[in-house]
Amino acid sequence: MSWELDILNFIADNFHNAFMDRLMVFITSLGNGGIIWIAITAVLLAFKGTRRAGLASAFSLMLMLLTVNIAIKPLADRIRPFAAETALLRAVLVKPPTDGSFPSGHTAAGFASSFAVILCNKKIGMLMLIPAFLIGISRLYLCVHFPTDVVFGAVIGVVLGIIGYYISLFILKKYVDKSQ
Repeated sequence: MSWELDILNFIADNFHNAFMDRLMVFITSLGNGGIIWIAITAVLLAFKGTRRAGLASAFSLMLMLLTVNIAIKPLADRIRPFAAETALLRAVLVKPPTDGSFPSGHTAAGFASSFAVILCNKKIGMLMLIPAFLIGISRLYLCVHFPTDVVFGAVIGVVLGIIGYYISLFILKKYVDKSQ
């Protein structure tokens, strides 16, 4: 954990300024409650040409909620960086989260949704990776997650995105394709 605190202190000491502070608070807020991913999923579901991608994203987000927020976070119950080293509170520019730190739910949701969509529509999915990555970085910038929380959040998100994609294929083949 000490090397992770060193990285967060380095970020807090060398990258914080008024512009970046406002930008990172905005970027992290996009991931609050998965709102950006839910909105993108709703848009994808609204159009026939992207409905499969929307369904895959929806399943991946449901899996993320169940596995990360309901199962892993409470089991791991990892302390937040700013609680492990109170000097990092200087970089926490958002309401300090009270749940466990591991893994990053913001990051997991972004990568789950993005990878589910990539498997259906590479262009849209790759575009979605940009905010997913930036949200992960914002969690480090704001010292609300350790680097390993963000890395594992991304890895778990990728796996859940792939599983969500295959669940959507199964559902479509079993229930939709037969009805046409």
